[in-house]
Amino acid sequence: MMIKKQAMVSWVIGLTLSVAAVAKPVDRISATKSQSDTIRDILSKLQSRHYREMRIDDTLSANYLDNYLDTLDPSRMFFYDKDIKSFKQHEAKFDDYFKTGNLQPAFEIYHLYRQRIVSRLESVLELLKDPTVKFDFTKDEEVLLERDEEAWPSSLASADKLWHKRVKLSLLNLKMSGKTVEEAKDIVTKRYKRQLKRVEQEDTADIFETIANSLTLLYDPHTNYWSPRTSENFNINMRLSLEGIGAVLQSEDEYTKVVRLVAGGPADKQGQLKPSDRISGVAQGDDGEVVDVVGWRLEEVVDLIRGPKNTVVKLQVTRADAKPGDNKIIRINRGRVKLEDQAAQKEILELSDGKGIHKLGIINLPTFYVDFDAQRQRKINYKSSSNDVAKLVRELMKENVDGIILDLRNNGGGSLQEAVNLTDLFIDQGPVVQIRNPDDRINRHNRSRFKALYDGPLIVLVNRLSASASEIFAGAIQDYNRGLIVGAQTFGKGTVQSVNPLIEGGLKITESKFYRVSGDSTQHRGVIPDISIPFLIDPEEVGESAYDNALPWDQIHPVPHSDYFNFSSLLPMMKSLHKERANKDPDFTYLLDQVKIMEKNRERKTISLNEKQRVKEKEDLELEAMRIENKRRLAKNLEVFKTIEAYRESEKEEEEKEESAPVSERNKIDVDGDAILIETGSILLDMIRLQSKTDQQTASVR
Repeated sequence: MMIKKQAMVSWVIGLTLSVAAVAKPVDRISATKSQSDTIRDILSKLQSRHYREMRIDDTLSANYLDNYLDTLDPSRMFFYDKDIKSFKQHEAKFDDYFKTGNLQPAFEIYHLYRQRIVSRLESVLELLKDPTVKFDFTKDEEVLLERDEEAWPSSLASADKLWHKRVKLSLLNLKMSGKTVEEAKDIVTKRYKRQLKRVEQEDTADIFETIANSLTLLYDPHTNYWSPRTSENFNINMRLSLEGIGAVLQSEDEYTKVVRLVAGGPADKQGQLKPSDRISGVAQGDDGEVVDVVGWRLEEVVDLIRGPKNTVVKLQVTRADAKPGDNKIIRINRGRVKLEDQAAQKEILELSDGKGIHKLGIINLPTFYVDFDAQRQRKINYKSSSNDVAKLVRELMKENVDGIILDLRNNGGGSLQEAVNLTDLFIDQGPVVQIRNPDDRINRHNRSRFKALYDGPLIVLVNRLSASASEIFAGAIQDYNRGLIVGAQTFGKGTVQSVNPLIEGGLKITESKFYRVSGDSTQHRGVIPDISIPFLIDPEEVGESAYDNALPWDQIHPVPHSDYFNFSSLLPMMKSLHKERANKDPDFTYLLDQVKIMEKNRERKTISLNEKQRVKEKEDLELEAMRIENKRRLAKNLEVFKTIEAYRESEKEEEEKEESAPVSERNKIDVDGDAILIETGSILLDMIRLQSKTDQQTASVR
């Protein structure tokens, strides 16, 4: 699915309110002539310029209706079954409507949605205000975490039951985080009042943007319509140096979700905010009150988080694998992302193979950056990722390292040309990436043009957050058999977008697709490592495959390219040696245990509304976390935690230590405490030893 629809936030009604009785009339909003012309313009550009070829027919129309309703009511809590049946009269007609610029049916559906949501929110507010309504947290009730595949409510009464649980869960989540029931009621009341006000303030541009995006997102998740207001916000952000925390955010139903962190940004430096975290509150300064932002528009949350550099913002977040209500406060100093903060770094990792100490070069590259102004001015040695890595490689070669690990974990991409230039440092002349356009023209001009700077043993370390340019580089290294790829399956972002002006607003449209020299796409599948190491990010939550309608993986013809080494004969032994070490290493087995807990949490489909049960579940999770930590400590001859209180205190101290550490320390490559990096170093030593042995055997045969 595109992004998890709504992790259900729930309630229960002790009395049934007639929604119709409390609802006030909702103003009817109509489309403008300009919007009618714009939907035809969008349809024309999607047909002529989008990479995915789709027929504008009855099938698309039916898919549009489904997507539109899922966008409006993803948890199936507002519309009734009878509403859906009435909408079916339009199921095969939206293609014809949009071809002629007819937006009335889509606006009519939206009008009913506004009526339903206003009615429901007003009834909720009445419920929360009624002192006679009590919420019983001792009942053995539970709520589905996702309702996107459930049936639509058949009646007002069945919807009331769903909404009663929804409110009850919202209150329980807040109670679990330390609020009294009255405080929780006040917070939830403010949430729904704000949502009600937002709906009442919607104008024709807001509605049209939803209607248009329900169409564009059928093509792929990166093709979006921007209203004039959205376009202007984008242009402002492109022109100005955005001051904030350096995080890419998106709406996920009522929550604001972290998609990724900007390398070198304040949140990345602080180290606690993670992709897929959900932001539920924002506070200004160390003493500021946390403002509940559940149900806010994305732009409103961004405005609250954004602020002048050298000021503090605090975020209240819930981890993706945590129970709803298990919140964490993260303190971040706002600032600007600077090139020097994104710069590549190097370190020496010394490992023993039992016969001696080997020096391995580690280069961490957080993003593919370039100083475009200096580049345009043709300055010598301008700041760029490839120039910086080249300098570091030369330094490592002077230090006589036995091999190099290029760490691209969490590298979300950047400049395509920089990915090509970086590849040029490790291979001789040859193609690096193919780009196919909608008309099937294939561009193969992105090539390595010089002799390799470094031709020694190489490993590229990746994870689920390695995307785009990282995947182009890693794919080329793998296809040329120039080095091994180690880590987790990468993100799978293998498409290119451009922004096109429309009669009203703009259209960001996917216009081409990346392919490796082997002919494999990087889209959807990403790069599959030669040796896999787990990663504490749920691939069902993060990655291209987590989106609805993502373009598929496919292949085109390969292009001739060199083949540097024959790793296929070495990999079985290398995988066996890796597995043997992983099973013995306390830090690595600790990582594997964490992954198992994450996967177990992913399997849960419901959440309890019984407070004692929730408290027990929370305590069980803490006890399990303490158990695997004690297992690690015991294996390393360290003192174990005897009580849960001691474990909690240690966790708190560790967080405070991370927060107080200077930025220079937090950003350094950790050659002592990074279990994945150390194991990758051991894999590199295996590769060097086995290659040397193979070379000797080959030489003796000759």
